[in-house]
Amino acid sequence: MKSTSTNRVRVEAGGDQVISHVGLHALGSFSDRLGLGQALTMQFRRFDSRFVLHERGKVLIHAALMLAGGGDNCADIEYLRSSERLFGAVGSDSTLYRTMREITPELLGELRNAVAGIRTDVWRRSAATTGKKPVVLDMDATISEVHSENKQNTGPTYKGGFGFQPLLCFADATGEVLSGMLRPGNAGANNADDHLVVLDDAIGGLPPEIAAGHRNGDDQGLVERDVLVRADSAGCTYEFVHGCRKRNIGFAVAARSTNQIHGAISRIAEDDTRWHKAVHQDGEESTHSMVAEVTDLVDLSAWPEGTRLIIRREPLHPGAQRSLFPSLEYRYWGHYTDWSGDCVTRDVEMRAHAHVENNIYRVQESGLLKFPFTNFDANRAWMFLVCMADALMRWFQLLVCTGELAKALPKTLRFRLWHTPARIVRTGGAEVVRIIDGWPSSKDLLQIYERIPLVA
Repeated sequence: MKSTSTNRVRVEAGGDQVISHVGLHALGSFSDRLGLGQALTMQFRRFDSRFVLHERGKVLIHAALMLAGGGDNCADIEYLRSSERLFGAVGSDSTLYRTMREITPELLGELRNAVAGIRTDVWRRSAATTGKKPVVLDMDATISEVHSENKQNTGPTYKGGFGFQPLLCFADATGEVLSGMLRPGNAGANNADDHLVVLDDAIGGLPPEIAAGHRNGDDQGLVERDVLVRADSAGCTYEFVHGCRKRNIGFAVAARSTNQIHGAISRIAEDDTRWHKAVHQDGEESTHSMVAEVTDLVDLSAWPEGTRLIIRREPLHPGAQRSLFPSLEYRYWGHYTDWSGDCVTRDVEMRAHAHVENNIYRVQESGLLKFPFTNFDANRAWMFLVCMADALMRWFQLLVCTGELAKALPKTLRFRLWHTPARIVRTGGAEVVRIIDGWPSSKDLLQIYERIPLVA
């Protein structure tokens, strides 16, 4: 019986015709079909028409592939350079570094517009984003720790660390980042101005037919499709919700504990006629959680007309988050919203805001935890690159992946897809990639290559 986990081999350098990033080649091919690299290059040329050996749009796409593959700094681009027969001439880490430093705030705005143009095309092809259903946006902040005080605009975080506190806005239907703001670690959680800037950037990144009527001061008659934004208690400010109303955008924001809420809950705590069984995300009734509306029991005159307050209670359990109301039996949680419909449905939709945690995890796993520059503008450009890479991967999963891969997290994609090993040979005047025998995801990857020309 053999008890060792490996075979004894001799390891040497000098191998050829072997490649290990076939899945990333599929992602790059998908990007090429969308025209993303060319769109980015055109924006660079508007600001600098000098000849460059590596077109800057291509450099950013290669960097996005590197981030998808698990890289988190400029030096990791070198691992794509070893597969020139797959990716062509890949810029060095120095080229990527210079490219990021070249992205001024003005150019960054144009690059975002270029990505928005591609997003419009992608969303028009996907059943997840077409139709007349409301477009739901989720806002939340996260922490990106850094280990140097030399980076511009960093600061101490509320968790006792040091670094940045990016504020992000996601599209719930696809999970992709629509916009983000890189902020110091000590940025105010309830800063309504920051929330509105990120919201406006997100609206600017939506297809024109969705964004219509949702810019500040737009007439409501221009609205072609409803938009709802969800946020945790950081968005629970008068300035933010009134700003949403000025943009004809619905809101749902988690409530903070107040004396009025205490009073309202105490009045209905034992009133069984007020409480309705909550419903899970799959539509099944909950056996323990209940929902009630207390709009008539609180003063909402400072809120936009039509604002409602909905309360949820569930049995108290170890580790439960802070409650709106002191109780030894239940944890109480609530949110304000200006959308119509029964309180149970509104509760279900607000609790779906939890999707934002998975979305944040995805971007953290794709480069958001590392900011490699001391210059703030360069780090802001790096965050744009991370968000673009995340959007590219989500589009890829949305349009060409099926089954588990369509919802897989970054680590799963790397293990099963991005780093697929193969042998590359030249035959009949063409480069042929032969996936190694026995690779479990080879069938999925072959199907992906068949679908790319059809959907992109």
